[in-house]
Amino acid sequence: MRIRTIFRYPVKSMLGEEVAESGLSTRGLDGDRARAVLDVATGLIASAKNPRLWRGLLAVEGAAAPGDEELSALLGREVRLVDVPPGDARLERSVPEEVLDRGVEAEVPATLSSLGGAAPEGTFFDFAPIHLVTTSTLAAIGALSPRGVVEAVRYRPNLVIETGGPGEGDLEDGFAEAGGRGGGGLGGGFAENAWVGRELRVGEDAVLEVIAPSPRCAVPTLEHGGLGRDPEALRVPARHNRVPVLDLGPHPCAGVYARVVSQGRIRRGDRVRLVPSP
Repeated sequence: MRIRTIFRYPVKSMLGEEVAESGLSTRGLDGDRARAVLDVATGLIASAKNPRLWRGLLAVEGAAAPGDEELSALLGREVRLVDVPPGDARLERSVPEEVLDRGVEAEVPATLSSLGGAAPEGTFFDFAPIHLVTTSTLAAIGALSPRGVVEAVRYRPNLVIETGGPGEGDLEDGFAEAGGRGGGGLGGGFAENAWVGRELRVGEDAVLEVIAPSPRCAVPTLEHGGLGRDPEALRVPARHNRVPVLDLGPHPCAGVYARVVSQGRIRRGDRVRLVPSP
């Protein structure tokens, strides 16, 4: 396996940028989620997970974010760009199935969640500092969708991992394995489901520990820059990859969350290897 693409998102919920290489530390990729948008009225972190209020963030380039006044006018609410999370930083997550049923402009039930349950203090990550998805998962979702394709950017990964079939050197020391939960072998759809609890060596030095599948919200269905809406980006995982997430029960998933065990510098094209289980 190899890194196909590296993405970072300078401002939470805004459009990201592709980079050829990046440092990787316990705080994730260099410059990833370095800032976020604070809703002045509620004190919550703005997130496109609540599309009624914040889907407009996905029209803004995070690397060239406007100032507070212009951004407030664009979003229709008074906001501030912040680089330090407020105490007890939280965000709203609209119930994804309700958004699918009632549309992005409807006021639907939402849950409040704290940031960074598996990330260092003082960061803006939803849960963990690294999110990755495999090409096999993207291919599976695309094949099951009416359009025949789904774009990686809809899932906002940091790393897109190009998966090979069993026997193609995906494990360290020349070993290979097939099988796994929810998606079959390494070359099958939803391959990364089987990586939870395992470590990945990325490039020469970096090591990631995969800690949980990534439950999907309404964000993949929304417009992203020039990309139109695609409800199937959520409906397909809901039908075909509903798997247990920690102690939360089954959820529609695509990709996995990881934390950084060993830091390093990673580059597009670097080899990615599953560390053999003890």
